[in-house]
Amino acid sequence: PQPPVPSLCNLYISYLFQLCPSSLFVLTDLPPIMYMLVNCSNCHTPLQLPPGARSIRCAICQAVTPLADPRTGPPQPPPSSYSSHQPPPPAPPPHSLVPPPAHGRKKAVICGISYRFSRHELKGCINDAKCMKYLLINKFQFPESSIIMLTEEETDPYKIPTIYNMRMALHWLVQGCQPGDSLLFHYSGHGSRQRNYNGDEVDGYDETLCPLDFETQGMIVDDEINATIVRPLPHGVKLHAIIDACHSGTVLDLPFLCRMNRSGHYGWEDHRPRSGVWKGTSGGEVISFSGCDDDQTSADTSALSKITTTGAMTFSFIQAIERGHGTTYGGILNSMRSAIRDAGNGLGGGGSGGGGGAVTSLLTMLLTGGSLGGGLRQEPQLTACQQFDVYTKPFSL
Repeated sequence: PQPPVPSLCNLYISYLFQLCPSSLFVLTDLPPIMYMLVNCSNCHTPLQLPPGARSIRCAICQAVTPLADPRTGPPQPPPSSYSSHQPPPPAPPPHSLVPPPAHGRKKAVICGISYRFSRHELKGCINDAKCMKYLLINKFQFPESSIIMLTEEETDPYKIPTIYNMRMALHWLVQGCQPGDSLLFHYSGHGSRQRNYNGDEVDGYDETLCPLDFETQGMIVDDEINATIVRPLPHGVKLHAIIDACHSGTVLDLPFLCRMNRSGHYGWEDHRPRSGVWKGTSGGEVISFSGCDDDQTSADTSALSKITTTGAMTFSFIQAIERGHGTTYGGILNSMRSAIRDAGNGLGGGGSGGGGGAVTSLLTMLLTGGSLGGGLRQEPQLTACQQFDVYTKPFSL
């Protein structure tokens, strides 16, 4: 069985307790206490005010929210019980507690997990993360300070891709978003699936992402991803997800899937749950590229780049942008599928030729890794919160 998923409030409580343990309440087996819920005066993150406190510091942006008399506020329901099975990670140095602020209108979370020194080790995922960051900064003008990188190479313990840190990063991504914002979530790592018992999956399975500590802390299920970064998205905000993982076709649980054949003809499949539960946004736009269909696996290979190990999906996505096929969503999807199909058939189709550019130059700088060889049998997928013409809608980040 999967370990219990802590509520978002409890995640914040854990952060606050690390910041100032002496001034916060101690979580014990005593009867529940009534806490007042206040919003951060700067980033509007919901914070639980301990009894008697006159101010509270936000763990996300560090702003101090004063309160003249917390007793005058309306009582709130008691918080859900604290899970002792998921202790907070060790406190990092003070300067690293605050995620990078968003400058302008672009924010990104990039997660690459190699699971090194384990039987699940992957060789290309950190390469994928580095290349995606390079692409966002140099091609799409994302400020580096507005990108959170989660990899095992990070020295900040809050940037290691554990389930705890991934959840906090995803919440940061959509927190405080405004009309005109462009958000991106890129994940390269293991994906899986598990039996769905509430009837909201067409194929009967939930898709999952596997954090670094998934064997002890569990996986992040598509329902949680949808609730965290899809449903809260307000009108005028755009989110792109690029998910390079096995069984990732509908990992955002978006209502519609673009089913495209090899000749490029497509139709939209309706994946809305029969229960009527809404899996779309609150007016925003979400579009996801994924590495394969829900019943397929995604390759960690050097068959495309010829020089280093990458995720086949991430490499083919970057290559499509680099070679000028990134004007429409249909163009990108077709280019990705052709590159992976050609590599699987031993016909080339990858590599660093055809207009190199900055991104391919970065690939040549990375260390050469191992390969799983050819025979790629994955088909990248496109899902969205609403249907559109994939060959006329312009792609933009």
